[in-house]
Amino acid sequence: MSDFVFRINPNIIIGSYTVSRLGQQVREWGSRFFLVMDPILKELKVSDKIIQALAEHKIETIIYSELNDGTSTKTVARALKLAREAHVHGVIAVGGMKAMTIGRAVAAYYNEVHDFYTFVGGALPNAQPISCICVPTTYRFPFIFTSDLPLADSRNHQIKFLKIQRNVCKLALIDPNLMLTLTDNQKAMLSLELLSMNVEAYISQKANFFSDMFAEKAMEILSYAFNGSPSIDMTTPEEVLLAQAGAMVSMAASTSSLGMTTLLSIGLNARYQIKKPLIASIILPFALEDASKFKAAKLEKLSHLLGAATEEQKGDDAVKALIDFVRQRIAAANLPTRLKDTKLTIEQLALSIEDIKDTDIMNQLPRSMTADDLFAFIKQAY
Repeated sequence: MSDFVFRINPNIIIGSYTVSRLGQQVREWGSRFFLVMDPILKELKVSDKIIQALAEHKIETIIYSELNDGTSTKTVARALKLAREAHVHGVIAVGGMKAMTIGRAVAAYYNEVHDFYTFVGGALPNAQPISCICVPTTYRFPFIFTSDLPLADSRNHQIKFLKIQRNVCKLALIDPNLMLTLTDNQKAMLSLELLSMNVEAYISQKANFFSDMFAEKAMEILSYAFNGSPSIDMTTPEEVLLAQAGAMVSMAASTSSLGMTTLLSIGLNARYQIKKPLIASIILPFALEDASKFKAAKLEKLSHLLGAATEEQKGDDAVKALIDFVRQRIAAANLPTRLKDTKLTIEQLALSIEDIKDTDIMNQLPRSMTADDLFAFIKQAY
């Protein structure tokens, strides 16, 4: 077993209405912030609450919501230029993975003197980052506690995993009320993607006793969100449970590693703008079938923690119950079950595999996989 090293980095606050205290929480890092905000939050009238919470504590904000190009290098370069011109003290990112990624990128490279594309090419940042405060509005935010920064290279639409400083995120403020605006379809896909990420962290070659602790607790919480409370004394709302599970999964991923499903969903999103949660929900049951050949004991435990398997079901029966559970949730949400349903061609899938085959995460999968192995797997899901 490799040495276990754990550094507690960000403050983590989870609770309803905690966003109302955002201004109070960020004051220690400055009074002028670059606010990266998902534009949909303005339509949902959530952005006004964020701005008011900051203004009440005399926090000045420069709002950036031009996220139409997603997590592309072009978007980051543009945001970085504006943040530097505004001479901000820190960054606040509010939204989904797009906002989190762009916010962390701006904070990481703000004080660098080299051109941003130097780092896209592989250079590592060495200047001190400015502080980034992350306020997620979806259940999954897997990279905010890590040094990984997945970006789509605007020049060729290829996914790049940049390495940034580990101390970029100073605070993760998770308010379940910000997640109430999600549609039933979005909730179904996001919860399946969250489940997928948790499984990946649990069965990764990099998994350890500490990441297992987070993953197992996350699966227990997910079971309450999916199946309802086992006791009438527990009345925690579903969105709160999913937000709590999201934090646990993020911690598990930061001390272990994500895997094949996440890599494929990010790679396909970078090239073809297919929604990451949709790709993850389609691939998940196939990934479980593949992992059952190598990590059956761990999947059996997760199946029981999730409540997919009964106490009597053991071994292969328990693993099959987990896979059936996932497929039933996909069917109940009327989600696509095959990658061909997304209109992607097998040639496009092959191109995305070339994009991800040399990433660091490939070395942490439950089993060693080549590009050919990935292509054989993806054909099963196609």
